[in-house]
Amino acid sequence: MPPPFPGMDPYLEHPALWPGVHNGLIAALQLSLAPQLRPRYYVAIEERLYITEPDQRVFVGRPDLAVIGQPVPETALNPTQSASSVFTVQVPVPDEVRETYLEVRETRTDYVLTVLEILSPTNKRPGRGQRLYEDKRMEVLASRTHLVEIDLIRAGEPMPIMGDGRASAYRTLVSRGDCRPNVTLYAFGVRQPIPPFSLPLKPTDQEPTVDLGQILHDLYDRASYDLRLDYKGDPVPPLPTAEAVWADELLRQKGLR
Repeated sequence: MPPPFPGMDPYLEHPALWPGVHNGLIAALQLSLAPQLRPRYYVAIEERLYITEPDQRVFVGRPDLAVIGQPVPETALNPTQSASSVFTVQVPVPDEVRETYLEVRETRTDYVLTVLEILSPTNKRPGRGQRLYEDKRMEVLASRTHLVEIDLIRAGEPMPIMGDGRASAYRTLVSRGDCRPNVTLYAFGVRQPIPPFSLPLKPTDQEPTVDLGQILHDLYDRASYDLRLDYKGDPVPPLPTAEAVWADELLRQKGLR
């Protein structure tokens, strides 16, 4: 079953679903690109692993120590403890984050020609994950390696660019190593199809067209996301008012509300 939205389905952005969407989309892009690039290039799935500081947002509006158990009755305490209580509480615990991305490598030399990233929420909110990704991004931008950066999540701050396009809901940035600082930015919203783009290679190569929208819609169908999404509620994060009204009408027309 295809998704009800013409492009990016905002319900796929839910934090509980996005890691699976992200990894599924990375794998689908590899399977789509690899046959088109062989034998000169191969497409590798790479992974980075890091430990992030706890997400402070979980403590917003809560006391410094959250009580999750019952106090021990005073009768169970020693006389010297009768003025205090014993609780089970929570402390912030760092998270282990794994992120996958693609590298197009030259078969003969293993030279990295193009890096393809799909942003995660960790990349777009302040913290260690954002700092590490921005450092990696700057390393690529300072080299001759091409960068394709796909942002299909509305939460968090967009990656730094100069010029128009930051205010759009979603973005695909294609930065060619021989054209910087000029890059091509595809900006689109929830009402528009996801625009295809050409995967940058060497100037003499025939560049394949990446139909990201079709790849995402095929993933939605094969992974049966229609069985997991509740279109009767609002997406997370919620849409702006105008887009929410449009989405409500669209979902009603398709019998999902």
